[in-house]
Amino acid sequence: MLVMCSMLALMVTPGIGKADILQSALDRNTYLWAQQCRDEVVSQFELLLTSGRLTVGQLFDTFYIPIPNTNPQKYRTQYDTLSDEILRPILDKYLAKDPHLVFCIAVDRNGYLPTHNTRFAQPLTGDAEVDSVKNRTKRIFNDRTGLAAARNQQPYLLQRYSRDTGEQMSDLSIPITISNRHWGAIRIGYKTN
Repeated sequence: MLVMCSMLALMVTPGIGKADILQSALDRNTYLWAQQCRDEVVSQFELLLTSGRLTVGQLFDTFYIPIPNTNPQKYRTQYDTLSDEILRPILDKYLAKDPHLVFCIAVDRNGYLPTHNTRFAQPLTGDAEVDSVKNRTKRIFNDRTGLAAARNQQPYLLQRYSRDTGEQMSDLSIPITISNRHWGAIRIGYKTN
């Protein structure tokens, strides 16, 4: 199922990342958790690079190889298997910080999601309706919200929108920089109602 969003407020994009723009305690906590998560993700990527398990070229790989017979379409890269092993425990740890959090992910600058939280990385069933909800990993989220988050290079980007279910959602993202290059973002989605 495709989640259709209508933007309630296009974007809150402070140029200097002032905390007072983050209106609620949940906004401020989420920003702090996103920074901490990003730091752990960057640290792990840097360890993979310095250990030789991964090269900069592999980490910035944008040759997305379609995984056959997946609907919605999923992709592999030169690093997604390592990402599953190394990043999922970090992402799950931050997702567990608050019951309002819906997801905590690391996406590349094109919206590619190599590794999702455990709850959204369940085994494929072959049923597209079930798989689109329970197995959201290895997809490219290049919708308006997803690309804005992935490509943002300001200290943070806070997007608020209404899902087709009526839920009010917030998507807070902060950039990931590795080897002085913008790789993508940490995105944390949370319910605001």
